[in-house]
Amino acid sequence: MTTVAERAAAIEAADGTCPRCGTRRSPDQRYCLECGLALPEVTGRIPALRRRFIARFGRYPGDWLWVSLATLVIAVAGAAAAIVVSNRRAENARAYTATAPGIALAQPATVAPTTSKPRARANTSTLPKAPEPGTPARAKGRFAWPVDENGWTIVLVSFPKTTGHDQAYATATRAAKSGLEPVGVIDSDKYASLQPGYYVVFTGVYGGKTEADSSVATARQAGFPGAYSRAIAR
Repeated sequence: MTTVAERAAAIEAADGTCPRCGTRRSPDQRYCLECGLALPEVTGRIPALRRRFIARFGRYPGDWLWVSLATLVIAVAGAAAAIVVSNRRAENARAYTATAPGIALAQPATVAPTTSKPRARANTSTLPKAPEPGTPARAKGRFAWPVDENGWTIVLVSFPKTTGHDQAYATATRAAKSGLEPVGVIDSDKYASLQPGYYVVFTGVYGGKTEADSSVATARQAGFPGAYSRAIAR
């Protein structure tokens, strides 16, 4: 569970930095001066809801949450209305049949069901695989990067190998407890895409940069404001 200080840091990161590259921003700034991203609003109802959500749960999935909730409410209301209309039509049909005895009603034609071929699924066997939900390794922040596989991840924080072994694994455990998954520690000496000499605390296994970038904001709001996406290649 995240502490009050960690949640406050997550709120500050959500309001005061670019969700893509982490560059500091002002409240009235519309675009990031570093990467050009259209920045989310920090005043109004949605930002207020965002801060309350982070303060309550310690992390924030994104502003799409409120759109999804509104869509769900509309869908439920539409379904309920459709059921009421359908029931009323059925009652009217029964009433009409009962008041017209002796009239033969045509039976609806039976339509033979058609079978559709299942759609072919994209081949994802070459992408790195995260562990199944509930595995002990992920819960303890000890997920190991897939052997002989390249991909993308989100770097939470890095520690020098000379002094940072215990800090790196303690940070991984804290990240896993905050809800990030999967979480693990990489020895940067074993990967050509990383600066050697560090223990790198990471979360997530992605097939491309776009997928990794989409989850950076979640990692920052979970208490790691310096999180960024990075390629992992041997």
